[in-house]
Amino acid sequence: MPGLTFTVESAAPVPFAAAPTIAFRLRAVNPNATQSFHSVALRCQVMIEAQRRHYNKTERDNLRDLFGEPERWSQTLRSILWTHAATTVPAFCGTIDTDLAVPCTFDFNVGAAKYFYGVDEDDVPLCFQFSGTIFYAAADGTLQIDQIGWDKEARFRLPFKVWRDMMDHYYPNSAWLRLRRDAFERLYAYKRSRGLATWEEAIENLLPAETEAAC
Repeated sequence: MPGLTFTVESAAPVPFAAAPTIAFRLRAVNPNATQSFHSVALRCQVMIEAQRRHYNKTERDNLRDLFGEPERWSQTLRSILWTHAATTVPAFCGTIDTDLAVPCTFDFNVGAAKYFYGVDEDDVPLCFQFSGTIFYAAADGTLQIDQIGWDKEARFRLPFKVWRDMMDHYYPNSAWLRLRRDAFERLYAYKRSRGLATWEEAIENLLPAETEAAC
C-alpha cells in the first residue's frame, strides 16, 4: 500500500490566469521509491491558521471586523477555511513536484479576503489538508486504487506580499465591494441624479457627510 507524504515548497502568483491565482509548489514523496504511480487525483482543503501568528496594532484594527475586539481574541481567533482546490498528479516513481493552483477572491464579504487584506507584514500560516485517490501498479503490474489518508497535512507560511502583489497585478489600485441590490440601486440613483462620472465620485461625495454625522 502506498504511503504518500506531502510538503509545500513555495508559492507564487500566476500572472496570466483568468482570475487571481496562487500556484503552490507541492512535493509528493512515496517511501517506496521503486513503486510506480499512474496518477493521483489530489484534493486539498486550505486553512488559514490565524492563531499561529502575532498581530501588530494596525493588523488588530484591520481584523476587528473579522474577529471582534482584540481583548476577546483568546476566544475568537480561530482557523479560517480559505478554499478547496484540486489537481491531477501525473505518473511518477518516488518523488514528484507539481503545482496546486488556488484561485483567490477579492470579495470583502469572504472572510479569507478580509484576513489577507488586513495583514501588512510577516507570513500567513496555512494548513493544507489532503485527500484523494491514488492509482498505482501492484507488484504483478495490475492497476490498484487506494485513498489518501485524512491525516495527510502540510504546513506552509505564505508571505503576505505574495497575496498583496497578486491582487495589485490583477486589480491595480482597486478593490471589490459587493452590495445588496437595493443598496446598489440607491447608490446608482444618487450617481445618476448628480451626473457623476464614476462610482468613486459618488462614494467620495457621500463619505464627508457620513463622517460629519458620525462625529
